[in-house]
Amino acid sequence: MQSPSTAAAATYTTIPISGSDVISRSIQNLSTSLSRHRPWPEFLSAAALDAPASLSAALTRLRRNAKYFTTNYAILVSICAAASLIGSPVALILYAAVFGLWLVLYFYREDPMAAWGRHVDDRVVILGLVLVSFAVLWIIGKVNVLLIGVAVGVLICAVHAVVRNPQGLFLDEDDAVSSGLIMPPPPPPASSSRMKDFAK
Repeated sequence: MQSPSTAAAATYTTIPISGSDVISRSIQNLSTSLSRHRPWPEFLSAAALDAPASLSAALTRLRRNAKYFTTNYAILVSICAAASLIGSPVALILYAAVFGLWLVLYFYREDPMAAWGRHVDDRVVILGLVLVSFAVLWIIGKVNVLLIGVAVGVLICAVHAVVRNPQGLFLDEDDAVSSGLIMPPPPPPASSSRMKDFAK
């Protein structure tokens, strides 16, 4: 069984665990993911803002900043969506609850679920989440307001990604290898037995 600190992209364990344990581990995965956000002073640094030289430079900035500040942008879009519903507290609470259910039971769940001693198939979980989402949308409405909030958040993130100069951003080693900035480590040397055969 994998440790609770395993990222959300990890494969399932083979033994279904109770719903409360699944939720607990999913919340831990979510908090681990949120803790990976870049420092806000770095995100909001005015010294790093300037206009891109060309359209291709703007697209490069958009791609690099979107990868580097992914968690920050997700938080910002969520805040804008919540702010758009601030005038309707009931809608805000219900939409936040549905969003939380999707995060905990689908996106950050790494274990199969069991309920009342029986394994719960992923398709059943997804169907349940879709039904709950449609029920809340039908009862509360306010979809247009929510979509406007999300669109404003995405627009703010896109503008930031274009005007934020990515020069000097610290890359993780995996990011640096995938972008070709550094070479992957060389393969290990031949085994000692092979070296002995070669010496003969």
